[in-house]
Amino acid sequence: MRGSRPVSPSLTRTPAAGIAVAAAALLALTSCSSSAEEDAGAQESESTESAESAGSFPATVETEFGEVTVEEEPQRVVALGWGDAEVALDLGVEPVGASDWIGFEDSNGIGPWVENTYSEDPEILGTLELSYEAVAALEPDLILDVRSSGDQERYDRLSSIAPTVGVAPGGANYLTDSAEQVQMIATALGQPEAGEEMLAEQDEAFAAATEEHPDWAGQTVTVATRTAEGWGAYTEADGRVEFMQDLGFEQNAEVADLGGEGEFSVNISDEQLNLLDADLLIGFPIFIEATEITEDEGWNSIPAVEDGRSMVITDDLANAFSLGTPEAQIFALDELTGEIEETLGQ
Repeated sequence: MRGSRPVSPSLTRTPAAGIAVAAAALLALTSCSSSAEEDAGAQESESTESAESAGSFPATVETEFGEVTVEEEPQRVVALGWGDAEVALDLGVEPVGASDWIGFEDSNGIGPWVENTYSEDPEILGTLELSYEAVAALEPDLILDVRSSGDQERYDRLSSIAPTVGVAPGGANYLTDSAEQVQMIATALGQPEAGEEMLAEQDEAFAAATEEHPDWAGQTVTVATRTAEGWGAYTEADGRVEFMQDLGFEQNAEVADLGGEGEFSVNISDEQLNLLDADLLIGFPIFIEATEITEDEGWNSIPAVEDGRSMVITDDLANAFSLGTPEAQIFALDELTGEIEETLGQ
């Protein structure tokens, strides 16, 4: 056990004859033995602590592109995937470069729920339009691109710069789920146990919420959005729908039927808006004003909206709900459960 020392052997009594000589010898031997064992125990403890601080390396991660081995603890990590930087920060690793997919107000591209923030500002890199030259200039020894497109050319260019942990097997088109993301990044950073602890904390939070709200089980939900290009809805391949399923809800079957294999979202025309109807309808704007949803005539004609079974979420809540990292999900859970209770009267 770490930090323990061997127990010194117990002293035995000698006969009365010659006890002075025997006792002196025994005390001397015991003292030497105890000191030597204590020194050995201290060295073993220091060695164990040193090994633990260095992490579990070499570390091998299974990806869509095959196994990636990280030989030793990385010193310069670049995190490019959706939420990859936040997972690394939660594990105590500060990326030197990161991508901000959400467009956070924070100049370092992280949400207000992040506890382990940067001590030095990272270089904020592109997302879809990524400068590989800018990545290379940071001289990374590990690149994280876990929740990403899984594009082969992108992976090839990144892996020519440094060892790159790409999407999970079958996780192309941003389909690497939250649990896979945490496990892969934690493994690559030599901290698989810490990753499992993060996921366990998240699971406990959802379990507590579902226990408090048994009436949500089996009710249907639609998670919809509007952008400058139009309406859309998410499928169960997306983390937002998975979030609601973890609370006991079931995806709106009509939306589910529209999604093909490998699609995390589907387009919805103005004429199809009634397909969004469900026991609970959640909508949020992406880079547009919320009023473009709340004041839209078609939106307001959906039965769920007319009956008061809908909500439009914005700002930090919408960002946390979308990002899907453990810290973000726990933040969103704390905020969203109250709004669902108010909306459904439960």
